[in-house]
Parts: sequence; C-alpha cells; structure tokens
Amino acid sequence: MVTADVNNRPDYDPELQALADYVLNFRAPSDEALTTARYCLMDTLGCGLLALRFPECTKHLGPLVEGTVVPHGARVPGTSLRLDPVKAAWDIGAIVRWLDYNDTWLAAEWGHPSDNLGAILAVADHLSQKRVAEGDAPLTMGDILNAMIMAHEIQGILALENSFNRVGLDHVVLVKVASTAVVAHLMGADREQLLSALSHAWVDGQSLRTYRHAPNAGSRKSWAAGDATSRAVRLADMAMRGEMGIPSALTAPQWGFYDVTFSHTNKDLSLKPEGERRLRLPRELGCYVMENILFKVAFPAEFHAQTACEAAVTLHPQVKDRLASIERIVLTTHEAAIRIISKTGKLANPADRDHCLQYMVAVPLMQGTLTADHYEDGFHASHPLIDQLRDKMVVEEDTDYSHAYYAPDKRSIANAVQVFFDDGSSTDKVEVEYPLGHRRRRDEGMPLLLEKFQRHLATRFPARRCEHIMQVCEDHKSLTAMPVDRFMALWEMTP
Repeated sequence: MVTADVNNRPDYDPELQALADYVLNFRAPSDEALTTARYCLMDTLGCGLLALRFPECTKHLGPLVEGTVVPHGARVPGTSLRLDPVKAAWDIGAIVRWLDYNDTWLAAEWGHPSDNLGAILAVADHLSQKRVAEGDAPLTMGDILNAMIMAHEIQGILALENSFNRVGLDHVVLVKVASTAVVAHLMGADREQLLSALSHAWVDGQSLRTYRHAPNAGSRKSWAAGDATSRAVRLADMAMRGEMGIPSALTAPQWGFYDVTFSHTNKDLSLKPEGERRLRLPRELGCYVMENILFKVAFPAEFHAQTACEAAVTLHPQVKDRLASIERIVLTTHEAAIRIISKTGKLANPADRDHCLQYMVAVPLMQGTLTADHYEDGFHASHPLIDQLRDKMVVEEDTDYSHAYYAPDKRSIANAVQVFFDDGSSTDKVEVEYPLGHRRRRDEGMPLLLEKFQRHLATRFPARRCEHIMQVCEDHKSLTAMPVDRFMALWEMTP
C-alpha cells in the first residue's frame, strides 16, 4: 500500500508551454488577419453599443461600490464609466455578448472569440493612461489588433477538436484561457508569469452549459463571457504579483483538469481516440482563426441558425399573405443545431428565444427580417402566430450538412426551409449553405458589415461623432499607430 505521494514538482504541461510560447514569440500576422481584426474591432464595439439600449443589460454595468473613483480607470464604450480593469472587462464583455451579434467560431467547440476584447481593451486602456501619466509611451491600436489575433487563435484552435460542450462545460472556459494569456502579455509577463496565469485559468472551476439549454436558457449566457474575461484579468494580475503556478494543472492524476473535468470521450464524433483525454492542438498557432472568423452580418441570432434565418427571409414574400394556410414547415439542418437550439414548448425570456431555431425561423417568415427587438417579451406577446408556426415545424437532420459542418475545407453551416400549405401546394426548398459572414462570402458580406457598424454607432452618438469614428476605423495605417487611450476617448460619453 502506497502511503505517501512522490513530491517531485514537474515541468509545466506541454500544452501550457505551447500557449505561452505562442504569445511570447508571436510573429507578424498576415495582412488578411490584420484587416479582418480591424473589421472585428469595429463590429464588436458596435454590438456593444447596440446592447446599451436594453435595460436588462445596463443594470449590470458600473462599479460594485457606487461612487468609486479609479485612477486611470478603463472606459466602457458608449458610457461615462471609468472602472478598474477587472470590472471594466466584465462590463465590456457583457455588452459585446448581450445580443448574440458578435463574431463566431464553429468546430468541435463553439464560441465567440471577440468576447476577449473585453479583457484586452480594459487592460490596454488602463495601462496606456497610466503610462502617459508617467511619461512613457502608451500601447497602440496595432497592439490591440495583434492581441485580438492571438486571442482568436488560442480560443479557436483549442476549439477545433476539443469538445467541451460534450462534457457539459461552457465555451467561455476558452475565453478565460485566451484572455488570460493575452492580457498577461500586455501587462509585460515573462514566461514564468504567463505559465502561472494560464495554469490558474485551467484550475479554476469552469462554467456549466446549463444556462444555454432548455429548460434553463437565460440571461446568464449574455454575461458569461464578460465574467470569464474579468476573471482572466484578475488571474493575470495575480501572476504579475508573483503568484506561483500549478505546473501539472492539466495532467495531474486524479486532481488535474483532464481527470476531474475532461474525462469523457467524444466517440460518437470520432474527434478523439477512445480513452484519450488530452487537449489537442491540431495545427500550429498562427492567425488561421482570425482569417476564417464568422461574422454575424444580418441577424442577431445564434450562429447555427443564421442560414435558416436567411432562407426564411427569402421565403417571406411567398408566405406573408398565406400564413394562416400553412400546414407544416420543414427545417432541414445539421446535428449541432439540433443539439443546441432546436426546442419546443414555452419560451421564457429573450435569451431563450434567441437560442430557439424554430423561433428564429418563424419571425422572418412573418416579418421579412429578424432584429434584437423581436426577442423581447412585448413583441412575442403581441404576435401569437409565432408559436402557432413553431408548432407546425418539423426539424430534420441532413447528414451531409453535418459532415460538411466539421469538414476543414468547408466549415459550412447549412440550413434549408420549405413551407407546405393546406391546399397541397408548397414553396421551393430554399437552401443556404454558407452564411453572409463566412469567409467564402467576404466580398458580399463586408460592405453590409460596415453598414451594420454605422447603424450601431448611430444608436449612441451624434452624426459628427459617428463620422469621425468611422474615418478613424477605416484608415488602417492611422488606426494601428493611434494610442489606445486616445481611441477609447472617442467612445466615451460625457457624464
């Protein structure tokens, strides 16, 4: 009988070392990645501005103790708030994610890599103001774009073949890990400090996906990423203060992340060999994820439904005058959409509705569009036909759609909609394989993404300010050289 542990402290897990070394040795990204990061910056901040229209979001914003004054406080775009970096990361992350309208990454795991911008901007704004006050050079927006590319890459590559949702964990674990690595680097962490911070991010208890799924879907999914970014800032700060790391945070027998939390296999999708419990990094870390990121151009909707919404909008002219005569609606989709967002029964709140495939098809069939306001209680209550149409929907999986969803050379998110009427007639089956925000539709989608950004600016700022921000963001060379503190001042409201 073994009566004592062998207390030989190991080296850091190789997975932690790979993430740390990627950040420390980050090479100049591609021009495509930098341009896409600039679009991502604009789109993400625009989504945050739009969320400020919703009281359920804004009630969470501000200091924990009212009246707190923070020297060189980080700013929350679209507000007059100046907060400590931990709470600022929470607030920025919450407004960015609130309406489910920022960018998306889909693979074995899902997520929204621009969620990391909450931590990145909060830390960079605070550090830049502090450096200027001390006579040093601030960080630039070029630093921000590079940090975004790194955060996207860490979150996205970890998501390629590691399915956290299959073991009940929420994807914000990857937001916390990516943000921890990148903001520690912005703070000036050396390798040991970076490894320490990353080890604590994995050792932390991780969020369950309970709040994203029936019957518990609710508003926590709108602030979960902000919560993850704020924790990342806290852990990075602790590491910078000399907090010791946990070298085998992932691999420690019985006590590590793998044995405690990641012990299930993904045999049904063949994403891992049976029994293997280690994280896989299937490709070298670079700038692949930013180059291939998915933008939500047309609809504030869970991404697996984007093409279904597009198909429904196409069908709207054919069905809008025959809604009462609809017998059934067939939704053809992929396995991931069925598992995540296909649901029947009463929908309890806006967060429940924007994660319901049937709801997100019914509204554009009726209205010809889908906006954030269409999820609100008042709209739902005044349109009982929505639930009547939901009751007539049949959801079917197309296995070709499911296979193409995971195929590295496709990464499609296909859906099809067909409407059948009580007189025996039907519409055509409208199939959309790639959404507007897909890399394959960049030429078509980017002008519309800029229009989306302009609309969102106008919800918060007067025309002259909107025009100035637009000019700053569209001039890539000038933007990358701009100090972070000056950029953040553009988004500040006067108290």
